[in-house]
Amino acid sequence: MQPVRHLYVHLPFCAHRCGYCDFVTAVGRGDQHEAYVDALLAELELERGVLAPRVETIFLGGGTPTFTQPHALERLLVGLPDAAEVTVEANPETVTLPLARLLSRNRVNRVSIGAQSFQPRLLSVLERRAQTDDVRRAVHTLRDAGFDNISLDLVYGIPGQSAADLDGDLAEAIALAPEHLSCYELEAKPGTRFTHAYGAELERQAGSMESYFELVVAALTGAGYRWYETANFCRGENGRDLRAQHNLGYWFGRDYLGLGIGAVSTVDGLRRRNAPRLGPYMDALADGRRPPREIERLDCETRRRERVMLGLRLDDPLPLSGLEAAVDLDALARLERLGLATRSGANGHETLTLTERGRFLGGGVTAELLA
Repeated sequence: MQPVRHLYVHLPFCAHRCGYCDFVTAVGRGDQHEAYVDALLAELELERGVLAPRVETIFLGGGTPTFTQPHALERLLVGLPDAAEVTVEANPETVTLPLARLLSRNRVNRVSIGAQSFQPRLLSVLERRAQTDDVRRAVHTLRDAGFDNISLDLVYGIPGQSAADLDGDLAEAIALAPEHLSCYELEAKPGTRFTHAYGAELERQAGSMESYFELVVAALTGAGYRWYETANFCRGENGRDLRAQHNLGYWFGRDYLGLGIGAVSTVDGLRRRNAPRLGPYMDALADGRRPPREIERLDCETRRRERVMLGLRLDDPLPLSGLEAAVDLDALARLERLGLATRSGANGHETLTLTERGRFLGGGVTAELLA
């Protein structure tokens, strides 16, 4: 088994659960933050044998990791292994100078801020607590603390959002000059409050999403950002690779270890998903046991298909060696004729890339390619 070089840590606590959210979260629970960190560190010890001595990336996601009580958060960061890239997700309203300094002194070198929008009425629709000034303040506070790798998340397809609103959001984000931007079409998952309240509106505006996506790409590439993954953009400066290295691990099909409730791992041909309930997770680890989890064996066919699906999201050519059985060659030839895909190389060194138009059509093109 190859040692795992990517570590995900799930911190589920939030001040408030937004209506569109379907992540594994827990509102408040301040009295449980320390005990949860105890459980995370215990799970890390149980799984440490699968990790490389020095991992490449660590990502703290949530929830709102920066809502976790400072002492508990710092204790967790101290207990994690060294890594070249350590990312922490943050909601703008949680970013203070003491928090930024806490992150900096504990080897965090990348912060991902959930801005979502710069329009107050759209933030209200999303039930976000942060306002536009909070996003600006968070970025400036992190800069003052020495951070030179900041990512902003934006969402488009918000009920009531116009093309002009989206253009304004992109202009605001570009003005803050983050090193990285993630721009996602809003997904309203079945069963959420958001879908119940806005389902009809979301259906009405579905036809605008392709043009919104094109607007996002045009604005960000026009501002000098590299469109390196379907929803992700980065600046290129002084030879630094500012792509999200942790997420590249997923997209390149590498193994990773996930800690915490609801966290997923892929290790040595197995996909493991921890149960999402806080109590059983903490109880098991307090007793020295692994938490309850689902286990799925990943056969070669599944891994090949996933490698194609994820790899074609990137602007890097996808090496086809070993993946030929997952690709419908007749479909590929047809897509090449349509100008949606390009095959290069020969003699076992072929690569596959989607053209710009193929990338805009994205999932539909990939679905057609899969054998």
